[in-house]
Parts: sequence; structure tokens; C-alpha cells
Amino acid sequence: MVVGLGEALWDMFPKGKQLGGAPANFAYHAAQLGCPGAVVSAVGKDALGNEILSNFKNKDLDYICPQIDFPTGTVQITLDEAGVPAYEIKENVAWDNIPFTTELEALAQRTHAVCFGSLAQRNVTSRHTIYQFLDAMPKGEGIYKVFDINLRQHFYTKEIIETSLQKSNILKINDEELEIFRTLFEYSEKDLQQLCLQILKDYELKILILTCGAKGSHVFTPKEQSNLPTLEVQVADTVGAGDSFTAAFVAGLLQGKSLSECHQLAVDVSAYVCTQSGAMPVLPQEIKG
Repeated sequence: MVVGLGEALWDMFPKGKQLGGAPANFAYHAAQLGCPGAVVSAVGKDALGNEILSNFKNKDLDYICPQIDFPTGTVQITLDEAGVPAYEIKENVAWDNIPFTTELEALAQRTHAVCFGSLAQRNVTSRHTIYQFLDAMPKGEGIYKVFDINLRQHFYTKEIIETSLQKSNILKINDEELEIFRTLFEYSEKDLQQLCLQILKDYELKILILTCGAKGSHVFTPKEQSNLPTLEVQVADTVGAGDSFTAAFVAGLLQGKSLSECHQLAVDVSAYVCTQSGAMPVLPQEIKG
């Protein structure tokens, strides 16, 4: 069982809305790649919330996503000439207030991999739910707690990042976020590789994944590394590309692939997502394998 835990929302593009939210994107792509995936979030008792749940059902995506007395989340998105998005994220919405329930605890106890970020921790209710879920998961080998740091606007603190790292064993971060992290935590290492290896050691992580957009991606473990270029494709937009990268990498881990095989699958999947509009395109069979 693979779970995306956090925000489920509508990305409001200039040409219309698309279902989004990093955890939903992650769970959807993991499910496409053969791992039972579920979204954990919350939506409003409104038309937008009904539509999100209907979309999950149409995509055969499992979910625990109660409808509560807050509006369904939306994000206003503008794209630059390269298709790179800028976000305006609405506050005090349903996914800020995800309740922890006995149903959610039962799901956590059979979850092998979860992906969560910093954004859904901006409100104390969802933050506590995320931490309770992580604590309820099984212990031992083959259990992956992925912190996709996902720094957005001002919705993060040093304390949230540090606690999340202490509760996770994989960090996914991009090059821009790494620079923020370096400054926030006062790391002196200038070399990207040395910085990543030091973070890996300091937080006793199994894996650190660094994505650098068009400049490639890197995977670090205490014993090995993988470095791959980004595939050159015709970009429609890059929304959800990072989430699909993480989902593919985790799916590969759970299926027993080597580190380099996981990395290559992640590169292939995220490149395809960039060629499509929106975060949740159907993956072609040749990528799924």
C-alpha cells in the first residue's frame, strides 16, 4: 500500500482547472505503476469537493478523503513561457483540517510507503494527523517514509522541516529548495554532492533524491549514488512532474528494482508527464513496463 498524505485540490490554470495536490499526484502515479495507491486528504461539502471524489472514483484511485466544513482547496496557477508554474495557494481550506480517525490509523498500519510534504503542515490539525499517521506505520526494512519537502510561498518553518526529517527515511528535494535548506540550517558545504551527503548523514536517511530540472537528477545513499540527465522533451507544463518522479522511484523500490533502475524509471515517467497538460495524465504502457 502506497499513500499520498496531504493536500487534494484544484489547480486553476488559465485554460481551466485540473485535479492536483502533490499527495494525490503521487498516489495516482504509484497506482498506475502497479502499487495499490490511496490518497489521504479532506475536501469540502461543496461542488468542487464532490468533483474531486468523483475524479478519484473515475481513476480507480482509493482514498480516505472526508468532506468537512471547510471549502475545497484551490490553487491559482500561472505559467511562464517555459511552462514553469507560479502558485497562489488558498488558505484555511479542507486539506488544512484533515482529521485523524480509526480508519486512517488502520490504513497507516498496513502502509509500506507514504509521501508527505511541508505544505499540508501549515495548519496544526493536518500537521498532527500527518505525524500520527507516520508514527502508526509499520517499523523495519521495506517501509519508506518520503518527505517531499515541497517548499511553497511562506508555508514552512525550520521546526516543521526538522521534525519531518526526523520522522522520515527518504528526502526528496529540488535544487532551489536545497539552497533554501542550506541557508535555513546554516550548512557550510558549497558542493552539492557534499551537502547532500552531509544531510543524509545528519538525519540518518536511507536515500536523498535531488532533482535539478533540466540539469538532471541525483540519488544519494550512504553506499551508492546515481546521476542521470533529464530527457529532452516538448514541455506542455511541469506541474506534477516532481510528484510523478517520486512515485515512480518509490514504486521501483517496492518492486525490488536496483537504485539505478528506480532512478531511470523516475526520469522516464516525469519526462512523459512534462509532455502532457496537468499533473495526472495516463501513462503509456511502454513506460509502465
